[in-house]
Amino acid sequence: INAEYMGKGTPYRKMIGRKATDVVTVKDVPAADFIAAYANHLKKANRITLPENSDLIKTAAYKELAPYGDDWFYVRVASVARKIYLRPRLGVGRMQHIYGGRKNFGTMREKHAPAAGKVIRQALQALEEQGILIRYNDPKNKSLGDDAPEGDPKLFARVISSEGQRELNEVAKEVFNRLIQQSE
Repeated sequence: INAEYMGKGTPYRKMIGRKATDVVTVKDVPAADFIAAYANHLKKANRITLPENSDLIKTAAYKELAPYGDDWFYVRVASVARKIYLRPRLGVGRMQHIYGGRKNFGTMREKHAPAAGKVIRQALQALEEQGILIRYNDPKNKSLGDDAPEGDPKLFARVISSEGQRELNEVAKEVFNRLIQQSE
């Protein structure tokens, strides 16, 4: 952690205003630290398979090259999981806009361009296969109770499952404890 982020020697715990015994969620840790830790967790668990030709896939049409890192897909999956945790029922189209960037048209003005939808869709499907995400109207979604909407599950957005929420919060707790140890 750099000094500008933490302030003038203030321990991380005091900056957030939490005790070590409090419940720590994904919202309580910095995004970059959580995404790196969760991507590492996914890679070590070896539960997510990389898409074919992952060394050639670009993350957006406006990009010139594919990502340089070997574990870029794990990072994207971790980032997508965090986005869904913070904003449930977020769809592929909205995430294309969030992960998008500026397209260079040469001498003309730059415009916003969406990210690759297939990469986001593959990340969502990988998380859904592992039970981290479920469809909104899934009977396993305990937050709805008996008020679950009826219809084809593919027409409903994805939300974090209770098991997925537990796993993400465990990783966030590990990150939080590591940041406390580094600040002391």
